[in-house]
Amino acid sequence: MSVDTKNLHRLKRRLEGGVGKAIADYNMIEAGDTVLVCISGGKDSYALLSILMALQRRAPVEFRLIAMNLDQKQPGFPADVLPRYLSGLGVEFRIVEQDTYSIVKEKIPEGKTTCSLCSRLRRGVIYRTAKELGANKIALGHHRDDIVHTLFLNLLFGGKLKAMPPKLVTDDGAHIVIRPLAYCGEADIARFARGMEFPIIPCNLCGSQNNLQRQKIREMMADWDRRYPGRTESVFTALQNIVPSHLADGTLYNFKGLHAGEISEDMDGGDIVFDSSSQFEEPASILKFISA
Repeated sequence: MSVDTKNLHRLKRRLEGGVGKAIADYNMIEAGDTVLVCISGGKDSYALLSILMALQRRAPVEFRLIAMNLDQKQPGFPADVLPRYLSGLGVEFRIVEQDTYSIVKEKIPEGKTTCSLCSRLRRGVIYRTAKELGANKIALGHHRDDIVHTLFLNLLFGGKLKAMPPKLVTDDGAHIVIRPLAYCGEADIARFARGMEFPIIPCNLCGSQNNLQRQKIREMMADWDRRYPGRTESVFTALQNIVPSHLADGTLYNFKGLHAGEISEDMDGGDIVFDSSSQFEEPASILKFISA
């Protein structure tokens, strides 16, 4: 379904507002920054670049944008699409050619998921390129849905309460990775991409894998959102409202030090052990779906 001009303008403004708020909330971009914007050829990274370029034109501080694509030498990859598109935008860009495809296919047995190795290889190339270009920030196109899906992946399959942070320091301390689309929903980004008619390039390396746990999580969240609208937004909001005293991690809260007769000032959620559970009736029905 196409997006008419009026709705596209409204959608663009909403996405720009979300990105601008995320940038401000997490101090993602500062004066003098050089931001390497990773472009895969997918809808999310196209939207990210478009929005950052729009914000750059009216930002109160000056910063530099460099678009970067990693050509992984996948069979049939249309190598001419991104250079032509980026040249047309007038943005500074770098195309890096690295045959990670052959390495992944050689190392990963047929039928096994390739995402982990592929991601590590891409990350190494991106960090190296950022260093070569003098970029101190690396912008990735992960959005709110990606962050929520990662939370459930780690929760259900990894035994960790962990998601994707909107901003982090790389392991070597050399760069800051930012996710300016953190407040933007995938449905809005998809509509924006259709309206802008971005030249989408599918990923043939991982897109054809049917056994990805992430896809199962996507389907689960899509079902929840259909039956209980707003669940993804609610989960993301929860990530910004952590109450360590009502979890179970002794490194985040001093459970051993709790004694009767003392009032703990950091019990943010209060004592709700005997509170009514009526507010949780809908999630309880959702939990039934998880165990089905």
